[in-house]
Amino acid sequence: MIDNFWKDKYPAGIAAEINADQYPNILAVLKESCQRFANKPAFSNLGKTLTYGELYQLSGDFAAYLQNNTDLQPGDRIAVQLPNVLQYPIVVFGAMRAGLIVVNTNPLYTAREMEHQFNDSGAKALVCLANMAHLAEEVLPRTGIRHVLITEVADLLPPLKRLLVNAVVKYVKKMVPAYHIGNAVKLNDALAKGRGKSVREASPKADDVAVLQYTGGTTGVAKGAMLTHRNLVANMMQCKELMASNLKEGCEILIAPLPLYHIYAFTFHCMAMMLTGNHNVLVTNPRDLNAFSKELSAWKFTGFVGLNTLFVGLCNNEAFRKLDFSSLKLTLSGGMALQQAAAERWKEVTGCAICEGYGMTETSPVVSVNPFQKIQIGTIGIPVPSTLCKVIDDAGNELPLGERGELCVKGPQVMKGYWQRQEATDEILDADGWLRTGDVAIIQEDGYMRIVDRKKDMILVSGFNVYPNELEDVLATLPGVLQCAAIGVPDERSGEVIKVFVVPRPGVTLTKEQVVKHMHDNLTGYKRPKYVEFRESLPTTNVGKILRRELRDEELKKARA
Repeated sequence: MIDNFWKDKYPAGIAAEINADQYPNILAVLKESCQRFANKPAFSNLGKTLTYGELYQLSGDFAAYLQNNTDLQPGDRIAVQLPNVLQYPIVVFGAMRAGLIVVNTNPLYTAREMEHQFNDSGAKALVCLANMAHLAEEVLPRTGIRHVLITEVADLLPPLKRLLVNAVVKYVKKMVPAYHIGNAVKLNDALAKGRGKSVREASPKADDVAVLQYTGGTTGVAKGAMLTHRNLVANMMQCKELMASNLKEGCEILIAPLPLYHIYAFTFHCMAMMLTGNHNVLVTNPRDLNAFSKELSAWKFTGFVGLNTLFVGLCNNEAFRKLDFSSLKLTLSGGMALQQAAAERWKEVTGCAICEGYGMTETSPVVSVNPFQKIQIGTIGIPVPSTLCKVIDDAGNELPLGERGELCVKGPQVMKGYWQRQEATDEILDADGWLRTGDVAIIQEDGYMRIVDRKKDMILVSGFNVYPNELEDVLATLPGVLQCAAIGVPDERSGEVIKVFVVPRPGVTLTKEQVVKHMHDNLTGYKRPKYVEFRESLPTTNVGKILRRELRDEELKKARA
């Protein structure tokens, strides 16, 4: 139950509680929405639109293929490594209808990162874009994956356009390196084989795992957060409750530039917007700001979900500034801190204020958000319904309002735990259901919260968590490295960028180019360092542990000088 402090903090018309058990699982929401909004547009991409009815039919075709043409069983894990294309929701919901657990996988992962996630999750199947199939080919022999399905970016477009777009991507832009995976099946062939066959609809329990969402947690190597059907249904309903008075069912057009494999976009676009029967416009490559702006010009969009980096980039783009924003009434920000200058510039350009929120992979992800009726820039808003927050000191004692301490969260959206990592689960989640976030926050008298510091060493690059341990482990494998450390340094565009410090072995000469190439070969883009500094020694504790905090403090002093 929500205690009395939080009950009166919600604007009129927003309930303090939701019924997390209104639906038994995600599939019940999917079926109800696809029947109710059958003729409404669900997802659009590259000029093609899928209705909710078509989404249900195609996801059923994929589920039928999995059940009739593979030996996969309910509870098996399937890795989905796709960008924002129409295939993503079809594959994810089809896999769930067949009873499988979805393992969301970043398409930009290197072979090393893919191998870890596939093996840690125990994935038996993989659906990936042809663009990264060459990396899958490299790692598959070292994994337990037995079934591989491959799709090209335009596979769901009409035949002529499909051939043209796929040919341009492959032969003109040369974005599909050669690969050969002997037993791979084309996704379109799989859908054709499943078409017309009946689906043995899965009926997972509320507490069954729906998605393994990989994160470093508050520290360490990537771990799979077990997000249950109830977790995701609850967060979907929490988001809907806070937006209900500003978004109409079946009438909104939401722009989706953030990757659906990231839990922020997944819960909002694939869950909350499904519940309300609204239309998601998927942007496959938001980095191409001119093409992005051209796509936006085709829509009278009413909502936009982004993060600080994207808002800054778009507002500096001339084509974007010329767009018609007269229909835009909701802009949501999450994934990284929203800078005041970015919020003010967005409001100036679009006329729409940004509602900033806060969340973690471990909370499905939304913990709090600024109600659009009363936005406080610089805060992360108030907890979503049925969510309790508190701050604690190092001894675990709850602190009074206005004092800074580690933010803790309790609610139906809090994960079940980390996949096969009980010790790591126990470090972050207590027996009463309180999750320690690792962030230092202040709860104000009015219930709004502010994040004021980061307790752990995690680096946040454009909304993605980067963990120094992983970077240092990779860097340490470069011959000639004696000691190394990685920290985040402030960056106007991406919030933070990575700086690494390297102590070479005696007598060894290392160059910045060698370090950058090594990290480039072993880490995905946002994990690669922007700055490299060579030193004779690094600050350490008396037992030899490198003090990253001292390095960060040095960088801050330089920035202020």
